[in-house]
Amino acid sequence: MPDGGMRPVVTGVSFDIERGRTFGLVGESGSGKTVTALAIMGLLSGGLSAHTRAQLAGSAVLEGEELIGRSARELREVRGAEIAMIFQDPTSSLNPSLTVGDQIIETIRTHQRISRRAAAQKAVALLDRVGIPSARVRLRAYPHEFSGGMRQRAMIAIALSCDPKVLIADEPTTALDVTVQAQVLDLLRSLQAEFAMGVLFITHDLGVIADSSDRLAVMYAGEIVEEGSVFEVFEQPRHPYTEALLASTPYMLARSQRTIDLPEPSIATLTLAEGCRFAPRCVHAVEACWPSHPALDEHQGRQTRCIRADELKLVGTGYGQTPRRQPDAVIGSEQA
Repeated sequence: MPDGGMRPVVTGVSFDIERGRTFGLVGESGSGKTVTALAIMGLLSGGLSAHTRAQLAGSAVLEGEELIGRSARELREVRGAEIAMIFQDPTSSLNPSLTVGDQIIETIRTHQRISRRAAAQKAVALLDRVGIPSARVRLRAYPHEFSGGMRQRAMIAIALSCDPKVLIADEPTTALDVTVQAQVLDLLRSLQAEFAMGVLFITHDLGVIADSSDRLAVMYAGEIVEEGSVFEVFEQPRHPYTEALLASTPYMLARSQRTIDLPEPSIATLTLAEGCRFAPRCVHAVEACWPSHPALDEHQGRQTRCIRADELKLVGTGYGQTPRRQPDAVIGSEQA
């Protein structure tokens, strides 16, 4: 912070990811989605930048085993083998000086005691599985020789190389056109069913969430403001920020021509002042929203951080529809 003090970046975030299910984490840029994922992966120990440093607290449990507090060596054994991550930008995540094959092989041999030949054979199978044609030839190609969609598929192959139990997909379709985006989402669904992985899907796109997730949490200013099944949240949002996000989707714009204009974040929000963090931008804010910070309250299997949640009648997608698929395709699930 400008005053030299410390401020929390992400606080009070809690959710469960079930094996074989997808949990969506949605919110605008800067809401804390990626920081949450990096904290789970144990990748914040070096700090967020040259001017900040990370202090982790809380708990991250994988099948009963605590991850927070493990040594760097222990975390290296978990990352890739137990939990894998697809990063936002494959162009910057892939090493341009190594072939795609070398990067997959290195990942496999880091966690599995097999020969380079066996690892290469597995790498070919992985590239073929994620839909890259001529996989054996492409194994010798460099990242710049791949298209954007193929680079993302290569990242998915690396993430799946050691059969992880949990896959974190951080904005995996952001830089792709809609056709390739749909192909990648179909691929992830297919691979999830094949490997029975739990998936944490991070995005700012509610349409992608509707097409990929079972449950979701909405993040704002470093905290969860709403959580529930995809169908429930889309049908009847309980937090004003969720309503504003839904109103901004192309589906809702085409259907109702209704938008909710949010002002730029105020200094109160940026410094995480007392009171509701969304109040400076909320069209439903009242005087009672400012003095104290609202808790994340549970109501009929859903959680909402808003003192007016029970009285507000917010607008969702309505008619049992979500932006990209019908509700019978959305599988609600209780937290484990």
